[in-house]
Amino acid sequence: MASDTRRANLRPLSLHVPEPKFRPGDTVDFASVAVPQVDAARRPDTAAAASTFVELSYGLVRVLGEDGHAVGAWNPRLPPDLLRRMLRSMALTRAFDERMFRAQRQGKTSFYMKATGEEAVAVAAAYALDYDDMCFPSYRQQGLLIARNWSLVDMMNQIYSNKGDRLQGKQLPIMYSVKEAGFFSISGNLATQYPQAVGWAMASAAKGDTRIAAVWCGEGSTAEGDFHSACTFASVYRAPVILNVVNNQWAISSFSGFAGAEATTFAARAIGYGMAGLRIDGNDALAVYAATAWAAERARTNHGPTLIEHFTYRAEGHSTSDDPGQYRSEGEPNAWPLGDPIRRLKEHLIAIGEWDEERHVAQDKDLADQVKAAQKEAEKNGILGHGLHQPLDTLFDGVFEEMPWHLREQQAQMMAEEAASGRPWDRK
Repeated sequence: MASDTRRANLRPLSLHVPEPKFRPGDTVDFASVAVPQVDAARRPDTAAAASTFVELSYGLVRVLGEDGHAVGAWNPRLPPDLLRRMLRSMALTRAFDERMFRAQRQGKTSFYMKATGEEAVAVAAAYALDYDDMCFPSYRQQGLLIARNWSLVDMMNQIYSNKGDRLQGKQLPIMYSVKEAGFFSISGNLATQYPQAVGWAMASAAKGDTRIAAVWCGEGSTAEGDFHSACTFASVYRAPVILNVVNNQWAISSFSGFAGAEATTFAARAIGYGMAGLRIDGNDALAVYAATAWAAERARTNHGPTLIEHFTYRAEGHSTSDDPGQYRSEGEPNAWPLGDPIRRLKEHLIAIGEWDEERHVAQDKDLADQVKAAQKEAEKNGILGHGLHQPLDTLFDGVFEEMPWHLREQQAQMMAEEAASGRPWDRK
């Protein structure tokens, strides 16, 4: 029988509050981060039962060694031309980020988010997927569009919300939507893309199509209900989908422990759902490519979904609105034991005799010039603060396929009030 009397022989209950290991001013030591040998992880058959390789949810699939060479069962053995294209796309993503970050600081746009240190997560995956596979990104996968050779000018138009913006200024900067490139609209609400991706994959299977879906979220988003609902449907119906969790250690100012990183890996969430789970070195472009290609083949041959944890590090702030120096040690990015993804792929190409420092420097200059030219072209369409770039009455467009009467009524009222103000906006 329950009693209101506290048991004198028991200690009071307490809660565990996760605490990051390093705070501003601390000396960083990542010795506790386990980095296994590059050839340590076995590569199971893509048709193998998920229960037969659960250790891959706890280890770390790696391909690139410290000497720059690719080894082990997961080595995808890619041709040099493809490796150079991947390197160029990653470097272009970084150059694009740098210029758009400066544009935000110059007041040309209100907001931006960089993918510095995480370029391999999106770029290498894009090369492993088919172009017509559908991608459901989070807000740090601009590398998908860049790897798919999408127009930088078009991306910048959306960032500036100018008259060339295909989204008519209705999305926060960096929340692209490009149906033609298989890039689903980014949502600022965490993990909403997860059930959308699983639903799309289920529809593709129901129609007898051959296209699969891939979706990305940060490790913090795995605490959202949408993530778990999506995993349930993906597992039950064996949806042809790749579920990517980008564990970059930080969600704005909250470290990964608040999402469960102290208890287990994020890849281990797959085990409870009966799905295939892989934990990979997210700064190793070849490991990302290999894991994505493996998961894509598994999905395309009707063996179900795969959850991939990309173990990486957010090298800079969460966004232009964030100052990471307020909550983490400044030494963390340089101390991260898995290094920089661009440098590692560059060193691999040099190690196999297919690249050199001179060509890399020349490529960086060429890419910087390419991004600068794109920015100049995009800014012809306008930037933030230079007036309203879209006709005012388009504010109501795109809500429904056919505008209902009550929105037409509101639109007419708005336009009447604008006309009465003495500064009417005419559709150009």
